Amino acid sequence: MHEYRDNYFYKYISTATTTDVSAVAGSLIRIVLTETAAGAITIYDATTGATTATVGVMKASIVEGDYDFNCRVANGIQIVTAAASKLTVIYSKS
Repeated sequence: MHEYRDNYFYKYISTATTTDVSAVAGSLIRIVLTETAAGAITIYDATTGATTATVGVMKASIVEGDYDFNCRVANGIQIVTAAASKLTVIYSKS
């Protein structure tokens, strides 16, 4: 069971796109996949246009579930979905 926190935010993504989840330093808490990923999901410690610090890559066809990261990001959180995968990003701001 995950602990509820007042300072957690979420962003739902369901298309093949580049999504700026947060533009400030904070923490990537978890990614929740609500169905098997249709394509790779790449997570960056970055904001628009600055995608050099890779936090991780979730492979295409990774199964639904909760994936905990619990890591700090210095610049923000950007998610690139290669296909229309349904996921929710849980994060906090500094």
